[in-house]
Amino acid sequence: MRELVERDIHDPGGTRTPAPRVRRSVTVNLAESPLSWLRSRGHVDARQFEAGERLRGDYETASLGARVTMRWDAGPRAPGRRGPAEGLDPTLAQIAARRRFDAAVAAAGPGLSDILWRVVCAGEGLVAAERALGWPSRAGKLVLGLALDRLAHHYGLR
Repeated sequence: MRELVERDIHDPGGTRTPAPRVRRSVTVNLAESPLSWLRSRGHVDARQFEAGERLRGDYETASLGARVTMRWDAGPRAPGRRGPAEGLDPTLAQIAARRRFDAAVAAAGPGLSDILWRVVCAGEGLVAAERALGWPSRAGKLVLGLALDRLAHHYGLR
């Protein structure tokens, strides 16, 4: 899905009036995750991207994100039909995903799990994650790469 928006380069939030000089803008896809953005620009390799996507998949399957509305999931399935993951019913699939997520975050370690959660699971951009963690600018890409490498090792990706 593509949701393209024009943003001013010098004022990404669009809060101030652009200078009367030359106005420069960039097209941003709001539907693109920060991890896929990094992958498309060569900052994250395929192994790191796959590890991040597995973590995000487990995060979403475990329903660890904040709920903003009522759940409208379908009722229980008829006997004999396969559930969402591994033939498990939705509750067991959630529990299994939560265990996989917790094991992956523990494998990344306490210093690296923060950036993984912020960028991969919460969908924050690197600049916002660096600011929230109190890191210097441009440190997030390096630390995220180390965290994704450790995560890929945990998943056994080559």
